[in-house]
Amino acid sequence: MSHEHEHHHKHTEHEHHEHHEHGEHCCCEHEHHEHEHHHNHTATEPDTKTKKHRYILENLGCANCAAKMEKKISELPGIEFASITFTTKQLCIACDHAEELLSQIQGICTSIESEVIVKPLQKRPAAGAHSHHEDEHKEEKKDLICILTGALFFISGLVFETPLPILSTLCFVLAYIALGLEIVWTAIKNITKGNVFDENFLMSIATIGAFIVAQYEEAVGVMLFYRVGEWFEHRAVSRSRSQIMEALDLRPESVQLLRGEEVLTIPAEEAQAGDILLVRPGDRIPLDGTVIEGESRIDTSPVTGESVPVKVAPGSSLMSGCVNTSGLIKIKVDKVLEESFVSRILDSVENAAASKPKIDRFITRFARVYTPIVVLIALATAILPSLVTGEWEKWIYTALSFLVISCPCALVLSVPLAFFSGIGAGSKQKILFKGGASIETLKNVRAVVMDKTGTITKGNFVLQNICVNPAAESLLSVSGHEAENTSKENTLLSLAASCENASTHPIAASIMQAASERGITWETPSGVEEISGHGVKAVTSMGTLFCGNIELLADEEIDISAYQPSSYGTEVLLALNGFYIGSLVISDTLKDDAVSAINKLNRLKIKTAMLTGDSEVTAKAIASQTGISEVHAHLLPQEKLSKLKEIRASHGNVMFVGDGINDAPVLAGADVGAAMGSGADAAIEAADVVFMTSDMEAIPESIRIAKETGRIAMQNVVFALVIKAAVMVLGLTGHASMWFAVFADSGVAMLCVLNSIRVLYRKKK
Repeated sequence: MSHEHEHHHKHTEHEHHEHHEHGEHCCCEHEHHEHEHHHNHTATEPDTKTKKHRYILENLGCANCAAKMEKKISELPGIEFASITFTTKQLCIACDHAEELLSQIQGICTSIESEVIVKPLQKRPAAGAHSHHEDEHKEEKKDLICILTGALFFISGLVFETPLPILSTLCFVLAYIALGLEIVWTAIKNITKGNVFDENFLMSIATIGAFIVAQYEEAVGVMLFYRVGEWFEHRAVSRSRSQIMEALDLRPESVQLLRGEEVLTIPAEEAQAGDILLVRPGDRIPLDGTVIEGESRIDTSPVTGESVPVKVAPGSSLMSGCVNTSGLIKIKVDKVLEESFVSRILDSVENAAASKPKIDRFITRFARVYTPIVVLIALATAILPSLVTGEWEKWIYTALSFLVISCPCALVLSVPLAFFSGIGAGSKQKILFKGGASIETLKNVRAVVMDKTGTITKGNFVLQNICVNPAAESLLSVSGHEAENTSKENTLLSLAASCENASTHPIAASIMQAASERGITWETPSGVEEISGHGVKAVTSMGTLFCGNIELLADEEIDISAYQPSSYGTEVLLALNGFYIGSLVISDTLKDDAVSAINKLNRLKIKTAMLTGDSEVTAKAIASQTGISEVHAHLLPQEKLSKLKEIRASHGNVMFVGDGINDAPVLAGADVGAAMGSGADAAIEAADVVFMTSDMEAIPESIRIAKETGRIAMQNVVFALVIKAAVMVLGLTGHASMWFAVFADSGVAMLCVLNSIRVLYRKKK
């Protein structure tokens, strides 16, 4: 049977039409609207045909320095854009001949932070393998030794201060060398390269100035406090970054490769498409593949969140990251490690961090203006009051405190880490945000618009009811069917199956599945004739059968006065030898969590709407069951986009959730597009957010994560600015020492880090 058979179902003409006939049209629309959509989430990485290159910036330790590097690299000739993500230490550039500019990029990075090394991003090692994190641990250990040595000399200086002042001064000098030599040397190197206003310069001037005015104890103490604060800050950032990546890293270190009868253990990255792998009970599925031998049950919860194990047999597709719980199976590799699902999750998080929200870009620009202004204020504070009062020592000390305060690292670090943590928190719940900009927009959505099939419903049509015309019961007892199938309903279903057994249409498939589940047999008709737009005429041993919509029976002048329309769903009417014998009611089934998800959205005061190609009767029935407040039915893909714009005009920012190829234009046109992970690749590609679980609960959960991430980012900004401003005022009035100033820098940065990673430990509501 061809797809013309679609029209014999009463309520789903548009629905089938939109899913099967608009592939080409949708591609055109998607292309047309692509720019409108992508400006939302790729402001930092715009769509470009120029090749993108990614690098790791080893030893990058300062968020503000990263912002300076990004600005200078983006100004290089031939580079379309440049983006540095401090949280993942990655540089992404769009450039045709990146290798020719690599030395210049290295020069820029070294001039700003002398220890930074630019290296091409290699294929990521599997979980547990050696990585540059080990180098970071060595660096942390070296810093800790310097801090402990300096602290020991500092305490000695305090002990000998009264009985032996000279020895005390020597201890303070040695303490300063242990703690501050590296910082002073870095500041000198950076000054020679034209980079003055960085944290190394500010701390060097402030502490050396304190030494000059004989404040030895405070100079060393401030440097000690600063180094301790920096150590904890770097450690917290590094740990939060590695925790996020390791929590999401489901990739195997090795796989069991079958070569004939021999089993070889090889690194996962060496497995190729077509290889046969052995997966034992308890093993994680290493790569995306297909079962070729054996049966088992697969725990998909690490990937989809679904708690019920899924049965698999030869021919079943497997997603990497899932766990084989029972039987021994052999799988054929479909995708290599770098292309498998588990790698795509990690890539999603790393690449998403490069898409910076507006608040991040604003803070970066603000810091570039803020630091020089504070330095000028510090200079004025040192000179002007001293000229009037003659208290040079007092006002120089106050100015030095100002210099320490002016370091904007806490401010610049506070926002990207909050959004990176939000991306990680979503990924742990199988919600993949494609960028910080997506989170920023999502927290402001006022309406959630959803497709029906595959989003609110499961997308699997199921036989719901069989209605037998009482006047036709005697007719259904002919030819022994009554005895064979024991009921009139089963006889009616058998006749429908006889007509539908050659069709691949979803409605036909649901009839055949219902007949198989009930153990009902059917015959192959001696003749089948499709009646375009209406249904099927079949010749069976019982006579001539008509199976289709109400128009089919009306055209054949069959009396349907006994027909009772259903309140929702698709109805297939049957007539035997010119007499109406009954109907089958078939409908899609609601997702188990649809009602609770809509209730949560309503509690968040978010407008809910449904756009569907299905009939208005069915759409309203679904909306009534779930609590969706606005329904638009009988829509073609281009009409969905128009309705979405109307809803946006009425309510504000709109999130659209869909899963089909036909949804790509609407996903592209929405402020935030979200795709179900079980949906079409085109929809997933066009979306800002992907729900890997395909659960409705992911919709309110994603909004909650976005709102909490936004709140944390704003808390960090306000906290950093308020503390710095307060210490500045206290400094000007002579009530804040350098200790306060260091707290306003390192202490605040550390607290912002700890505040940011709170979102990782939030519980799902």
